[in-house]
Order: sequence, then C-alpha cells, then structure tokens
Amino acid sequence: METQLLLTGAAIGALSGFFGIGGGTILVPVLLMMGYDIKSAVGISVMQMVFSSLFGSWINHKKGFLDLREGAVIGLGGFAGALGSGWLVSEVPEIVLEVMFLAVIGFALYRFFHAPEYTESENGHELSPYLLAGVGAVIGLFSISMGIGGSILLTPILVGVLHYPLKKAVSAGLFFVVFSSVSGLISLSLAGQVDYFHGFIIGVASLAGVYAGIRLAAVTGHKKHKNALIVLYIIILGMMLKKVLGV
Repeated sequence: METQLLLTGAAIGALSGFFGIGGGTILVPVLLMMGYDIKSAVGISVMQMVFSSLFGSWINHKKGFLDLREGAVIGLGGFAGALGSGWLVSEVPEIVLEVMFLAVIGFALYRFFHAPEYTESENGHELSPYLLAGVGAVIGLFSISMGIGGSILLTPILVGVLHYPLKKAVSAGLFFVVFSSVSGLISLSLAGQVDYFHGFIIGVASLAGVYAGIRLAAVTGHKKHKNALIVLYIIILGMMLKKVLGV
C-alpha cells in the first residue's frame, strides 16, 4: 500500500504543478477507487495539498509567475472560509458532498469552455480586494469540505469571469491552496477527520512531481494549457459520476 501511495503522490504532484491545483480534485476520486471512504479521502487530500501548494508557490514566486498581493487577499479569504469545513464535513451526508464535488467540476468545465482568450501580456483590470476576499471565502468553505484546494474552481473564475491571463491564474490558484489547505487541515484535525500517516506519505512524494509539473507548464503554450485543463475536468467528472452512480 505504501508503494502505491508514493507513486500516487508523485503523479498527483506533477499534475498539481502543471495545472496549479492542490491535487485534491484528482486525489479524492483516486482514493475512493482505492477503497477509502469520502471523509478519509478528504482528510488525506487536504494534508497532501499543504505540501504541494507550499512548495509549488515558492517555485512560482521565484519564476515571477505569482502576484503575491492579489494572491494573499484571495488566500486570506479562503483561509477564513475553510475554517468552517470541519463542521460541514461532520454534519453533511457523504452523498451531498459527492454531489457538491460534481457541481464544482461541472461549473469549472462550463466556464473554461466559454472563457475568452487572453495572452500572458495582458494584466486585466484592477480588482477590488473585497471582491477577491469574498470569492476566496466562498470557495474556501466549499472546496475544503470536498477535499480540494479550491483552485479547480478559482482558476476558471479568474480566467472566465475576472479576466486573468491563464498562467497568472494558475499560479494564483496554487497559492490560494496554501491558505485554504492549512486552514482546512486545522479544521479537519479538530474534527478528527485526518489520516496523518497516509497523508504524509502522499504529501512528501508529491514534492518531486510538483517541481516537474511547474517546469512543464512554463514551456506550454496558452491554448494547449487551457485544453489540457478542460481534458482534466472531463476525466475527473467522469470518475466522480462513476462513483456516485455506482457503475
């Protein structure tokens, strides 16, 4: 089991670095297929996200991809929202969490299909910090409750609604995961919902993958990067539909 978890962690880390996600959107369905229940999968996933998001954001900052000011505003909002995740996971039935997960991925896929094209040289318009913090808070609450870092929902909102360039949005999304995952780990730990041993194994294994994924993203064109994200969402949506429908 440990070898399988190490390989899973490395693969999740690579996807995390490339797509700017915490990894929970992929890891939760994978853990469900490995036999974990949804609440154990959520706890392991959140712990892994702490590792991958911290390391990945440090690399993105060094490469100049990350706007720390706007990222911090969104992230602090996410931190505040994610503090309620322990209560939500403890009180809400598993089927509701699974349907929420499907809704998040479905929305993200819809927004990416309809997102306008922006080049990386476009900076967009100045956004209100209150708007950014509010968006972060809502995403933080619901995403951590589903075991995902929130960037899978935040990135399409930044690109499709708030007019961020894709690579800037991807970096901001991963930085957001730092705040939401740390907050979520605190909340879920207090609720007794974290498998620390398996979470640590996957988290450590993910670090090498994160580095490789960010390097690959840096040399990938906008259109190819966006299309890859759409394919990712479709795969995750299919995996969760299979789980929820029991087919």
